[in-house]
Amino acid sequence: MDLIQPMAYALFLWWFATGLIFYLDQLPVQTFRWSMAGATALLGGSLFTVWFTASDGSVFAVYASFTAGLIAWGWQEISLYTGYVTGPRKHSCSAACSGWRHFGHAIAVNLWHEIAIVLGAVAIAALCWKSENQWGLWSYLLLWAMHLSARLNVFLGVRNVSAEFVPPHMAVLKSFLTHKPMNLLFPFSITAATAGAVLLLSEAIAAQGPSIKAGYSLLAALACLAVFEHWLLMLPLPVEKLWQWSMPRRRSAAKLRNTDPDDFNYTAYTNRLTP
Repeated sequence: MDLIQPMAYALFLWWFATGLIFYLDQLPVQTFRWSMAGATALLGGSLFTVWFTASDGSVFAVYASFTAGLIAWGWQEISLYTGYVTGPRKHSCSAACSGWRHFGHAIAVNLWHEIAIVLGAVAIAALCWKSENQWGLWSYLLLWAMHLSARLNVFLGVRNVSAEFVPPHMAVLKSFLTHKPMNLLFPFSITAATAGAVLLLSEAIAAQGPSIKAGYSLLAALACLAVFEHWLLMLPLPVEKLWQWSMPRRRSAAKLRNTDPDDFNYTAYTNRLTP
């Protein structure tokens, strides 16, 4: 139970938060300002929690700091997929675009987002630097590593790019999703993710104090998710079933949409879906 409870908590929190972001980013675009306002308020609360619990070594403080790190990461995700924090490039690449030039375009599409991630990491690190409780920082950094590895693999080419999770108003991202049986980075990514998960699980099992055990167990759960997410890029599994509850409107939109996603009038469609 010392391992199962924190790992179950981390898995549920990740699953629910991911589904909530999927749900919010396919609502009518008029709702995005409210989604971002709520997410920003939660971000402020998460940063305060990291600072407030920095010197607290209790089990509750470990959970609180870990949750704060995950919420701070959630702000990065929702700010990208609602289109608030993206990059200077707003249009897709042509089919002929490839190589380093194509990679440069991918960076330009996400540049402000990537800078925001770095600033978030710096802010969290500053709030708990050299403190006893740094689990929020480690959760944020681990999610960042998972995110970066997955995005590089999707750019280089994987079997399952999961384009259905890209909201129509962010269709520019789809020109940087590459279908391939395999890419050269994937074996290194899955090996590193697996080694990290094993290492964190070993630390969780060996940890003596309940707070340290809880912290490593929470991180181990995220690392196991990293392994799971990477295999989902290659295995023919129905990933969307994990978040069916969060995507009813997007499924309806997919059935009714007969135009190319780049030309789809998402605002007009979602306006008709608004009660």
